[in-house]
Amino acid sequence: MRIADVRVTPIAFRDPPLLNVSGVHEPFALRSIIEVETEDGRVGLGESYGDLGTLADLDRVRPRLIGLDPHDLNGLTRVVYAAFGTPDTGAVFPAGGDKARATAVGAFEVAFLDLQAQAAGLPLHALLGGAVRERVAFSAYLFYRFAAHRDAPDPADPFGEALTPAGIVAQARQMIDEHGFGSIKLKAGVFTPEVEIEALLALRAAFPAMPLRIDPNGGWSVTTTRRVMPALAGVLEYLEDPVSTLEEMGEVAGFAPMPLATNMVTIAFGHIPKTLRLGAVQVILSDHHYWGGLRATQQLAQFGRVFDLGISMHSNSHLGISLAAMTHVAVTIPNLAYACDTHYPWQHEEVIEGGKLAFSGGTLAPPPGPGLGVRLDRPALARLHRQYLDCGIRTRNDTAEMHKYDPSFNPARPRF
Repeated sequence: MRIADVRVTPIAFRDPPLLNVSGVHEPFALRSIIEVETEDGRVGLGESYGDLGTLADLDRVRPRLIGLDPHDLNGLTRVVYAAFGTPDTGAVFPAGGDKARATAVGAFEVAFLDLQAQAAGLPLHALLGGAVRERVAFSAYLFYRFAAHRDAPDPADPFGEALTPAGIVAQARQMIDEHGFGSIKLKAGVFTPEVEIEALLALRAAFPAMPLRIDPNGGWSVTTTRRVMPALAGVLEYLEDPVSTLEEMGEVAGFAPMPLATNMVTIAFGHIPKTLRLGAVQVILSDHHYWGGLRATQQLAQFGRVFDLGISMHSNSHLGISLAAMTHVAVTIPNLAYACDTHYPWQHEEVIEGGKLAFSGGTLAPPPGPGLGVRLDRPALARLHRQYLDCGIRTRNDTAEMHKYDPSFNPARPRF
């Protein structure tokens, strides 16, 4: 089995006006759909980011994969490393991280594994060692948000405005009623911590048994975090990225009574030594898109077992190929102790046959069938690619979008 063609198609899909420390989501989110086709006509799928930098990286790697056997994952790594000018695949991971390189490996590795599992007639998780659970728990991912985008309203958006504690509780009820989630995460860094803690306490009153998390995305200072910590004690399952640097996280860990989680300061294997030295993080939110793929996600989970780090999963705006890959690897990780993040309920467009994957009781099982268990809806791919060409967005810029609503908005961190 040899690779005969590799295709990378940028797409854009509708995204709601979700607020965060950097501003607000634009009307369209960008992704790339990867197809790796073999000489016998099988097609393995992957999904990654759709910004210009990622597309350039994937395009640089793409033609070098022709002729490889999809089972040769070390060969894939060699090709990617060579394309990035770092041919030693056994070198120590750089202390500054290697997100672009790892993203390229991860994007194509998922497609390679999909092909391997299709050829073997097995679900992808079987190639990763087999499932240790049948289903994966996900959390309700709440956002402050505007009712609609000012210059591109989405008539299919089922959610409304949420700018107050009452609005956040209503959003949570809507999401939990539809999908059955058993834990809640609030994206923060939008309003003052006191206002956002008021929303947390309203959620606690409305859902007294549910684990709660808050993620200010580095929008607080150490001083602010220390000031509000008494109000957070006993409320949170974990506190995610209250501050924006590894050193600051280490300082906060010295007085925080709850675990600190991150998908901002520890996002590569090269970051782990310093993370451990500082005792800065107790929960790492893995993401196969930038940690280097599904096998790298499992390796990170093993680090968690060695160094007593909790493991969960981060999410960005994504579609079904990404969610299927997340779920296949998640069922293989014994120490996945926290419900995973997902933006998926915020998206209503899809690029896979059969439409959106369905949560049940806040959980998702890997799609059945060989490989990832999902196939491309080619008319949908063509439509979303046309949407990419027409929307004019090429790199995500939440700050520029926010300036349409508030020209004085300043994204500098810490905000509070």
